[in-house]
Amino acid sequence: MKELVEKINGLFTAFALDAQKNVEGNKAAGVRARKASLEIEKALKEYRKASIEAK
Repeated sequence: MKELVEKINGLFTAFALDAQKNVEGNKAAGVRARKASLEIEKALKEYRKASIEAK
């Protein structure tokens, strides 16, 4: 579970950096931010599943 939380934190950090670059006009960063958002969604679903199983 700890590794999953670290993965989510890393994905969110990458998303935040690329999203900020996109706001500043970098279109390629927008593509990376959208891709990261999908990966974050998948990781959060994994977390939710693991959290329920841990109960």
